[in-house]
Amino acid sequence: MKLKIDNFVLSIIFVVVISYLFPQWGRSESAVPLDKIASIGVAMIFFFYGLKLSLEKLKTGLKNWKLHVLVQSSTFLLFPLIILSFYPLVASTEGQSLWLAFLFLAALPSTVSSSVVMVSMAKGNLPAAIFNASISGLIGIIVTPLWMGLFMEQNVTEFQLGDVYIKLVTEILVPVLLGLFLQRFWGKYALRYASQLSVFDKSIILIIIYKSFAHAFDEGIFESVGLIDLTFISIACLGLFFVVLFITGFLSDWLGFSTEDKITTQFCGTKKSLVHGTVFSKILFPASFPVAMILLPLMIFHALQILIVSIIAAKWAKR
Repeated sequence: MKLKIDNFVLSIIFVVVISYLFPQWGRSESAVPLDKIASIGVAMIFFFYGLKLSLEKLKTGLKNWKLHVLVQSSTFLLFPLIILSFYPLVASTEGQSLWLAFLFLAALPSTVSSSVVMVSMAKGNLPAAIFNASISGLIGIIVTPLWMGLFMEQNVTEFQLGDVYIKLVTEILVPVLLGLFLQRFWGKYALRYASQLSVFDKSIILIIIYKSFAHAFDEGIFESVGLIDLTFISIACLGLFFVVLFITGFLSDWLGFSTEDKITTQFCGTKKSLVHGTVFSKILFPASFPVAMILLPLMIFHALQILIVSIIAAKWAKR
């Protein structure tokens, strides 16, 4: 089977290279106000997200409650608990920062678009995938900061959970609710131009990634990260993915799920959203924090999950 590298993954690599070559564009004194552009862009992303959410489909999707509970438990409980089990092994300051980056990865919601696309390709339960992918982002607004707050307050003096929730409400929840309110008027346009809106979403994410990595290269944050460290992070991401894939598959069989429901459970329950991760990193972490290091495991995990799930989806599609 011929493998095709995801264009968004290639775009991320390109942006990281640009941030290394031209970090000055990401500085606070730069003529281009990237922070303001990113903040407005984030609000627009979630406004369009609200426009595309279908309340009727969400109500219909509630019927398959066992599948939904398993997917959301995998996303917000299984992932973090696996990472928490390694906390006693962390001793050094560098190790704590890397562990915190993996906890952030583990606490994030599932993806929306790629989960639905992959489930459709593998001939899984598509309505359940749409429901879980949609509800995951809303749950993450509440749950992700709670997980991070357990350890951020110990490691980052500037972290205030109350301030974080204010930002989440103003930049994410309010735009989502506004989008839901206006859905009856503009929802059809959001669905019609979904591909163009996806390009907009990814463009904002790339801006945030550039800003984070430009700051990291400017401050020399990656000077201590070598090939061995990147290999270790990649192996850890790979191990985390396959452990969750195995557990969700085992529990799906134990609960007597159909093949279609098992596909949806595994595909939605093993994914992590780079969109939410990039946005949340901008809100959760103070400006002085090395956000690029926090995003590094997430970006590697994102690339691996797309590659692996694409292979699995192609295999399931042949059944």
